Parts: sequence; C-alpha cells; structure tokens
Amino acid sequence: MEIVGDYERDGYALIRNLVTPEIAAAFLFALKADLGDAPIPLSSQDSHVNLLRRPAFELYGFHYKPMLFFLWGLTPTMSRLAGRELLPSYDYFRIYREADVCRVHYDRPSCEHSLSLTLDYSDGVPWNLEIGADRGAPSARVEEDFGEERFASLEMTVGDAVLYRGVEHRHGRIAPNPNAWSALLFLQWVDRDGPYRSQAFDGHGAPGPVNFSFS
Repeated sequence: MEIVGDYERDGYALIRNLVTPEIAAAFLFALKADLGDAPIPLSSQDSHVNLLRRPAFELYGFHYKPMLFFLWGLTPTMSRLAGRELLPSYDYFRIYREADVCRVHYDRPSCEHSLSLTLDYSDGVPWNLEIGADRGAPSARVEEDFGEERFASLEMTVGDAVLYRGVEHRHGRIAPNPNAWSALLFLQWVDRDGPYRSQAFDGHGAPGPVNFSFS
C-alpha cells in the first residue's frame, strides 16, 4: 500500500494497492454468482438524487452482507490513515455504464470520511475521480463541473482507492466513463467522537451483545 498526498492537509489522498486485484476479482466473482445469469437490474431514476444522468446498478451494503465485511475489515486501516478513531457508517456498490458521469456534489453527514475503491474496469481504462480543493459544508448542491474551483483529478487502477472528506470537499467524475462498465465500491466512516457519531452504522444502531447455545 502506498499513500500519495496528505489527507490531513488536503482533505483527500490517493491509496495505491489498497486491495490486490485478486481480492477485487474474488468479490466481483462472488457477486456475479449471487446475481445469476440474467441481466442485472438498474436503479430507479430518483435513487441517486440527480447525481447520474441515467440509472445504474447499485447495491447497499446492509442488503448484501459481504460488502459490510469489506467496510468493517478496513476500519482499522482507515482509522490509521485518517489519524483518528473511526466507526463504520455504510457502503454501497455501483456499476457505471459507458459514457456515464457522476455530477459534482457533497456527501451526506454519514460520509464524513469516504473511500472510493476501484474493483474493475471492463476495458482496463482508468477513470479518474475529481476532488475539489476548497473546503465547504454538507449541501444538496449538485453541478455538472467545479466552475472556478480548483480540483485534483486522481487516476485509479484496479485495487486503488481515494480517501476523502466527503462532507467537506465536492467531488465527482466529470469525464465520461471510458469503459463499457466500471465497478466501484464506496465505503463511509464517521469520527468515533465527532459531530456525526450518530450516523455510525447508518442509523441502524451499534450491534448488541450476542450469545450462543450448543446442541
């Protein structure tokens, strides 16, 4: 794993080789097996709050438990990189189709610390994530580009990720997706002792105690 950038200073950093290509491929193989051979369903037009120009395939982590294991398992690593103790919020998976974009936006409070992880590109062409330089506040504002704001364009290959403060920095993918499809996993955390702690586990509440019995 290699960190490119200064997360504390800039609000974002590129993480090279966060997961191996083999791990990314294993997750997608298992997901495809669970989905079956039929064409995959697309989201409703209003599920992505105008971030996309057309529906995509999307999957919420609390509806597909293997994604939660990604989220929980990466929490210690993300805490170390963020320089503070984090609690997991939620994650979701999206497959963008050719020529799709993701409009420039802020994230909601449960995305205090966001991670965009590239799992695969159908044609192997990296598709950059853009992050704005200016620090702002959570907002429903959605735009086609950054206007006059300076921004960084971060190239990710399979297994690479970008860690960014989603509620403070606008972000998006303003260049059309160059692949027939691009598969990405988005994972979210909040500060354990921060203003958005109530968003941990995406409002589902922290897991309670368990007990086991034996036959």
